[in-house]
Amino acid sequence: MPTTAETLAPSSPYPGKSLQQQVAEAIEDRALPISRLLRLMWALDADHSPANQNLRARLRARIGEPLGA
Repeated sequence: MPTTAETLAPSSPYPGKSLQQQVAEAIEDRALPISRLLRLMWALDADHSPANQNLRARLRARIGEPLGA
């Protein structure tokens, strides 16, 4: 079985959505635990698509934001 970012993506709180949609929604969800954000980052890093560069940068910024932001 081939390994892709889709198969590496953690179980989704957003069933039926692509990895890109999950990341975009996770960036906006201020209540999402850091562990979930890190799992999404891992899935994005596993997918070497250049199309994910912007999402990767936004997710990194979201992970690094202070809790009160």
